[in-house]
Amino acid sequence: MARKKPDTTPAPEAEAPLALSLGEAIEAQTVAIDPEVAADNAKARSVVAVAYKDRYAHRAKDAGLARKAAQRSSWDWLAQTLAGECLGEKDRIDIDRFLAILEANGVDHSRWQNRSKGWEGRLRMTGRLALQRVVAEAGTLSLPDGETLEAPAEWVAKHQH
Repeated sequence: MARKKPDTTPAPEAEAPLALSLGEAIEAQTVAIDPEVAADNAKARSVVAVAYKDRYAHRAKDAGLARKAAQRSSWDWLAQTLAGECLGEKDRIDIDRFLAILEANGVDHSRWQNRSKGWEGRLRMTGRLALQRVVAEAGTLSLPDGETLEAPAEWVAKHQH
């Protein structure tokens, strides 16, 4: 299998204040990488390579996104949608809500029972990858309340296999 070459395309310059998911506007140049995110990114023995974690943080910073959730993920359509549905106080994931979304989309999470240190992060990452495949195939994301969200065509095209 051929490896993908890293994307070296520079991020587009921000011409105006960028909007956060909660409707707040900030200037892109005033955003720094959250100290907690930077400390987590530097930790050794992580499942995610430091280079990827740094790329996520810098991409969010360059886009003017100050939220830790944005600096810790790809912050694509699915990440933003899951954040809106599952993140509570201090951007902590509501595991029950996340599992309900997985179930609403037919993702079997019953075998992911490991509750050792870091289990929530592993569950979130593994669940997101499984959910990504299902949503890209269907073109929609089902929510536990029965609502169905249409995935953007560009996102679907990028994630279909």
